[in-house]
Amino acid sequence: MSENNAGWDAIDQAMEKIYGNQEPIHFGTLISYQLGGNDPLEGISVYDAKEPVEHWHYVTYGFSELFEKELEDMEYSGYGFELTFRLEKENNETEPPNWPLNLLQNLARYVFNSGNVFRNGDYMDANSPLSLESDTELTALAFIHDSELLEIETPNGKVEFIQLVGITADELEAMQIWNTLGVLQVFEEYMPKYITDLSRESLLRYSKIGEVIQKGSEKEGSNTGFLFNDQVTWTPAKKLLFKRTSAVLTIGAKQAKIIGQIIRGRMVKGEPLRLVSNEATVIFMFEDESYIKENEDQIEITLNENAVEQLVAQLEPIEKTFSLPSIESVAFKIVKTELKDSDGNVVDTIG
Repeated sequence: MSENNAGWDAIDQAMEKIYGNQEPIHFGTLISYQLGGNDPLEGISVYDAKEPVEHWHYVTYGFSELFEKELEDMEYSGYGFELTFRLEKENNETEPPNWPLNLLQNLARYVFNSGNVFRNGDYMDANSPLSLESDTELTALAFIHDSELLEIETPNGKVEFIQLVGITADELEAMQIWNTLGVLQVFEEYMPKYITDLSRESLLRYSKIGEVIQKGSEKEGSNTGFLFNDQVTWTPAKKLLFKRTSAVLTIGAKQAKIIGQIIRGRMVKGEPLRLVSNEATVIFMFEDESYIKENEDQIEITLNENAVEQLVAQLEPIEKTFSLPSIESVAFKIVKTELKDSDGNVVDTIG
């Protein structure tokens, strides 16, 4: 009986509609992940694209079911997507760089280990340059539908193609305080097909872009309903002999300012923000009165508009402790954030 490659063939056919008979450069996996290999993806193909500028077009094989149907969900194939990445060529390159292969496999490890998937409009902070070999300002990723690859129907279910877009730290913050797709739409004039250019500067240097993003955030609020900060901790209030101490919410200095901006944006949107670490889950909510509520698995901090503005004014990347006049039962503590390289060495300290 012949091997069933229906899922793999469906991806090939989608790429053929763009590139015709072009033979891609394919990077396969020597040892299957199921057999103990280190790379979850079965392979990555790279196409030589010419328009609108010469670039490499990477596409993954492995987030979807490439061979026999194994999962019970008949609507979607595997995780329901494959990733693509468009990288502008440098210096008349004849071979695609290898670092995007490692990036895509690392993203696959995250998905396979956590079960979390990437969707149109997501973002991710890489916390380091996308390519460690270059002096690039791009340190984060945005996710958007690949403009040339529509969702396909395969014998194993639907598959959509989600494209990675390299972004700078301040562009990431703009997406957090507004929304990813809104910011990318503003960028499209300067970034056709969302091709990643390692040498580019932040697009926020254009004042008109910043103005559009600011107006969008003020009008629509922030789509960021979940934010991970590994320095978030919660210390409950203690009743001592002659006094009662305040509960303490600790956050890292690196994200202090953006947390405030997102809180303001969530208030505009009228929806909560979940601030999460391995130690605590804190939910910011918005009503006419300010108060806190401690549950077994999470803490709810409810703020009125005045308290939000007080909090935003205090959330700076500076080590300090403060409380709000309208909610004195909790103290807010900002602690230093140490930035480390891939070897764990501290390269900078914020706060």
